[in-house]
Amino acid sequence: MTGIDECLVEAMTIPGALGVSLVDWTSGLTLGAVGDGPSGDHDAGAADATDLARAVVQNPSFVDPDSTGTLAEDVIVTSPGRYHLLRFVEAGFESGAFLYLRLDRGSANLAMARLRLRNLAEQLVLI
Repeated sequence: MTGIDECLVEAMTIPGALGVSLVDWTSGLTLGAVGDGPSGDHDAGAADATDLARAVVQNPSFVDPDSTGTLAEDVIVTSPGRYHLLRFVEAGFESGAFLYLRLDRGSANLAMARLRLRNLAEQLVLI
């Protein structure tokens, strides 16, 4: 089990990583960040990503009827030069959080990044 800072530093070792942040999707606040933020601003990127996270979590269309866990595991958005990967994290408080990893599309392996981010999210300890 790792803390926030260790998790974010480890996420930056994922090939192609440009920046990563831990975001509270209820408030849209950045709980921690490492690397470059979208357009140079982690807080603005967190607010934008929160809108997307809420749309997924609060929409019953994305619910697996056979699942007893969270509504979604992750969200992937692609743009011409970037991958944006949101991975939901189980939190020990009455809020939800997600890791928001931005990757350079030319040097990243999206499948591998998704697996590594999943492992990091499972090890993350939120108090």
